[in-house]
Amino acid sequence: MSELIAEAKAPSNIALIKYMGKTESSGNRPANASLSLTLTALESFVEIRRAETWGWRPLDRDGFFAPELSEAGRNRFVAHAERVARALGKEGLRGEIRSANNFPPDCGLASSASSFAALTLAVAKACGVDVDPGAERAKLSRLSQQGSGSSCRSLYSPWAIWRDEGAQAVEGLPSLAELEHVVFVVSGDRKAVSSSEAHRRVVSSELFHGRVERAARRLDELLQALRSASSDVSAWNQAAEIVWAESWDMHALFETARPSFGYFVPGSILVLRELRQWEASRRPLVTMDAGPNVHAVFWRDADLELRLERLIQRLASIDPTIKIIRGLKR
Repeated sequence: MSELIAEAKAPSNIALIKYMGKTESSGNRPANASLSLTLTALESFVEIRRAETWGWRPLDRDGFFAPELSEAGRNRFVAHAERVARALGKEGLRGEIRSANNFPPDCGLASSASSFAALTLAVAKACGVDVDPGAERAKLSRLSQQGSGSSCRSLYSPWAIWRDEGAQAVEGLPSLAELEHVVFVVSGDRKAVSSSEAHRRVVSSELFHGRVERAARRLDELLQALRSASSDVSAWNQAAEIVWAESWDMHALFETARPSFGYFVPGSILVLRELRQWEASRRPLVTMDAGPNVHAVFWRDADLELRLERLIQRLASIDPTIKIIRGLKR
């Protein structure tokens, strides 16, 4: 086996205020700012092994999900490795990239974000860069954005905000110890319309008019609500309303684009309906990415696990194919 040069891992993230639409496709500059929670338990892993030319292959590890990259996907991954190495002054670096995830790829769990973030970190390590200091992390976030826009948020935890070039950490929001994240996987099938294609199409929707302003207003309102959420139940529930509206806003853009497209399957509607009827003083923050699976961020309290178990059992009695993945580790 060829010599291991560097390895890295990076988490996925779930946007509560969505990045949708670009001002510059080449640099993945977002049309609006976004806010995300880092899913520390959902990770992509990248190895770089010595080789004469850049290349990619799946990372073969037990229990891992290896992505099935098209030729275009492989070229995009390799091009990003070259771009990062060149930016870090190691243009002559070459290696075989191997990657895999500990969660299903290509179904709306942000495997692209975590994969490109892990690739950026691995190449940086291969270039001799200490990836931990804040200044270097900010630079790497900007570089990662060029490969996959939302990957720039995966370099920060637990909360990240992305406004233009690179993300940054957000302080003063609920801690991971206060939260529980669950993704309800209703389909592991590859998406028919990629996230990149979705970004291109949404601008054709009549509803895209005013979208940037709506997202900016919701971002300000959500940050304000979350900063008070630890001590104020009503502030948390206000955040839940904002996140719910934001998710439907994005999916309405998909359904009214030209040509229109969508990601909902029957299981999506089932889970959304059950979460809307969640009985607790604090409602979950419910959202979907560009895919059919449903994310919920719950407030951790003494009764959460019991209520979650009841919900899981109820869903299983209706649709036993629905899988549950916890997104946070502490």
